[in-house]
Amino acid sequence: MIRTTRTLAAIACALSLVMCNEAPPSGAHTPPGAPTEVPDSSAHRHDHGATMTAEDSASYISKRITVSGDVEHELTLTVDSLKAMNVATIEDFAVVCQSGDSTQKDLTCKGVLLKDILDKAAIAQRNHKDRNFYIVARASDGYMATFSWAELYNNPAGAGVYVIFEENGEPIKAQGDMVLISRTDIKTGPRHVYWLKGIEVHRVG
Repeated sequence: MIRTTRTLAAIACALSLVMCNEAPPSGAHTPPGAPTEVPDSSAHRHDHGATMTAEDSASYISKRITVSGDVEHELTLTVDSLKAMNVATIEDFAVVCQSGDSTQKDLTCKGVLLKDILDKAAIAQRNHKDRNFYIVARASDGYMATFSWAELYNNPAGAGVYVIFEENGEPIKAQGDMVLISRTDIKTGPRHVYWLKGIEVHRVG
């Protein structure tokens, strides 16, 4: 079991490092014809090192997220769905890129623990020892962040992974209605998933 947990952690770590690269995958984050640098800082690309116009950003906005894969109950969630769950307030959150630069500082956010969402969907475990799963948070531009079951359910880090819908008292708009954050990461940017459209549960192997 220890070996399995370490394997899952290694998988999540390796996948996260892939997603942390400063340069986005070819064609994944920049729509055709979009400028590489524009002055509108309200719409950042998922590499956290470049910006795009608000109009281009709007094309990626998703107003609902689906929870699918190895779950007993597939879900479609909106902001109203989240507000009906156990809403938490997250103080002093900052988005720190892989480079160490901060794109957003001292945010007060409201959202729901990813674990609570997964519990509502009910991961399809065969028994209490069946823990070989990884979870993918997917954005509408193709960006992904990954977590292992053990990271979320058997590690303090799981208490810091939220799907948020409000920042500093205002609804999230330019980055989609809902954003996934992992507040205990050393560099929070790589797993700061805006334009969030899906949460997928996959069995390992």
